[in-house]
Amino acid sequence: MLLDRLDHLVLTVTDMHATLAFYTRVLGMQEITFGNQRKALVFGRQKINLHPAGQPIAPHAAHPTPGSADLCFIVSGDIQELSDHLQNCGVTLEAGPVPRTGATGPIISFYFRDPDGNLLEVATYDVSGLLS
Repeated sequence: MLLDRLDHLVLTVTDMHATLAFYTRVLGMQEITFGNQRKALVFGRQKINLHPAGQPIAPHAAHPTPGSADLCFIVSGDIQELSDHLQNCGVTLEAGPVPRTGATGPIISFYFRDPDGNLLEVATYDVSGLLS
């Protein structure tokens, strides 16, 4: 067996509408409805399934809890454009831009939280001229 990629993950959310609005506006993900009126967010070849808090869909994590995730998303494009976009969306940064190490090398990251308090890291591998 050889793993190829992560297909989807699940976030447990307190307010479905607020979560959908945040991820579509700030991160440009696409909202989809599937199955029995379930909601998800799609980007690239990945999907985030959304489960309402208190109503997890079986099978589920042992302790599905809103705000317990720590996710890193990679973007392409200019770091200043990313910074400007987050500022224009009214996102409060916890840190960034800061150098970090991604799965395949150096990245520059911004950290902030979604409506449930999940820690989100948005980063770029385009670190030319930014790291010494």
